[in-house]
Amino acid sequence: MAIFMTVNGKTTPISPVATHTSLLDFLRELGLTGCKEGCAEGECGACSVLVARPGVAEPTEWVAINACLVPAVALDGQEIVTAEGLGGPAELHPVQREMAVRGGSQCGYCTPGFVCSMAAEYYRPDRRALDEIAPDCAHAETGPNGFDLHALSGNLCRCTGYRPIRDAAFAVGEPGADDELARRLASDPPEPVATDFSSGGRRFVRPATLADALRLLREHPDATVVAGSTDLGVEANLRGKRADYLLAVDQLPELRELTIGADRIELGAALTLTEIERRLAGRVPLLSELFPQFASRLIRNGATLGGNLGTGSPIGDAPPVLLALAASVVLADADGEREIALADYFTGYRHSVRRPDELIKAVRIPLPLAPVTAFHKIAKRRFDDISSVAVAFALDIEDGLVRSARIGLGGVAATPVRAYDTEAALVGRPWTESTVIEVAQVLRDEGTPLDDHRASARYRSAMLGESLRKLFAETTEPAGMLS
Repeated sequence: MAIFMTVNGKTTPISPVATHTSLLDFLRELGLTGCKEGCAEGECGACSVLVARPGVAEPTEWVAINACLVPAVALDGQEIVTAEGLGGPAELHPVQREMAVRGGSQCGYCTPGFVCSMAAEYYRPDRRALDEIAPDCAHAETGPNGFDLHALSGNLCRCTGYRPIRDAAFAVGEPGADDELARRLASDPPEPVATDFSSGGRRFVRPATLADALRLLREHPDATVVAGSTDLGVEANLRGKRADYLLAVDQLPELRELTIGADRIELGAALTLTEIERRLAGRVPLLSELFPQFASRLIRNGATLGGNLGTGSPIGDAPPVLLALAASVVLADADGEREIALADYFTGYRHSVRRPDELIKAVRIPLPLAPVTAFHKIAKRRFDDISSVAVAFALDIEDGLVRSARIGLGGVAATPVRAYDTEAALVGRPWTESTVIEVAQVLRDEGTPLDDHRASARYRSAMLGESLRKLFAETTEPAGMLS
C-alpha cells in the first residue's frame, strides 16, 4: 500500500523504504540534512524533529522525538517538521535567531537538534512567563519565560558549552499571532492511520483496533510489538536487528486511555511517559519523582510503560516504582483479559508470564496511595543515564510506626524485585534511626547483585542500605542528621 507523511507542510510518499529505515535516514535522503546522526541510540538529540500529536492543553502539540529511533513507516499519515521547516537563512525562526545571536552554535552539528527540542518547548501551550504565575520564583532549570530546561535534557553539545544555549532558551518569547505552527495547535491532530506495508520480505502493520491487533498477534506470535521504538531503534541501529514482522500498537485507542477512579488509576500501555506525566499532573508523587530521572524528555516523548515492562529489563526505571505502588498489569489476548500483580509478572531475565499472543493493555495502580514515597536512582549521571541501582519506597507511617511498606528494586537481580524481607523487617517497627540502621543491613542483602561495567556487586549492596538511610533523612526533621 502507498504510505505518506507530511514533511514541512508537503505530502511526501514514504515508500520505497525498508521497514527498518529510520526517520532520520529517510529525511536525509530527502535532502533534509539538518537532522544528524550522533549516537544512533537516542542519547545525543542531534536527530531531533517535531511531530504533531494529540495535546493536553490544546488539540495538537508539537512534540520533539529522536528521528534515529523510529522507523519512517511508523509515521504514515503523520506530520513532521524539521529544522529546515522552522526557518531558513532568509527568515530565521525565533528559536534559531536566539541561538545565533547568543552564540549558541559553533560547529553546528548538534544545533538543528537543539533548535527542534527548543521549538517544542517554545510552542508548549501551557508555558507561561513566571511573573504571570509566581513572581521571583525563577531558578536554574526554569527561565523567566517559563522555559523548562529539561526539554533539552536529551540534547548534547561538545563544543559550545551550555550557557549560551540556556541563554537562548530563556530569551525566546511567545509565538506571534501570524505563526503558522502555533495556529496549527488549535486544529485536531492527524487521525491514526491503519498501515500494512511490506518491503524486502518484511512487513510493518499498524492495525486500526485492539481486536485487530490481537487477532494478528495470534496469527503471528513471533511478531515484534513496537510502540515508541526507543528500545527497538537501538537494537536496529547498533545491533543490526531486522524484525520480519513489526506490529505497531502506539496509536490503538484502547491502549491510550487514562482513568482515575475511586479505587484505582489505570494507565494505558501505549501512552507515552510525557503524556502520563502531564495528564496525572502530580496525582501520583512517586511517578512524579520517576519521570525526570527516566532517560530524557526526547525519550519520554516516545517511551511507554507497556514497552518498559514488555522488554523485561532488570534495569528499567519504571518497574521498581510500579512494584512499590503495588501495580498490576492487564494482559489481553483474542479471547479476553487477565490481571497479574506486577510482583508476579517477571519470571526470569527478560522473561515474564506474558504469552506470545498477549499484549500489555494497561497498568493499574490501586488507591489510596502510600503517604511516604521516594525514588532513588543511582547512576553515573544525574539525568539521561542507565541505573546501577534503582530503589522505590512506598511507606505508611502513622504515629511514628511503620504500618505498611512496599519497596521495589532494580539493578540488583535478574528481574525487578520486591524487597520482601526488608518490608517485613520494617512493618510494626518505630520509624527511628536505630530501626533504620538495623533494617538497612537487611536491605543490603536483598537481591543477587552482580559485578559489571556500571557497578560492582559490593557497591550495589551498599547503595541499597544507604538508600533507606537517605529516606529516613528525607522524612525526619532536621534532615540529614543520620550519620
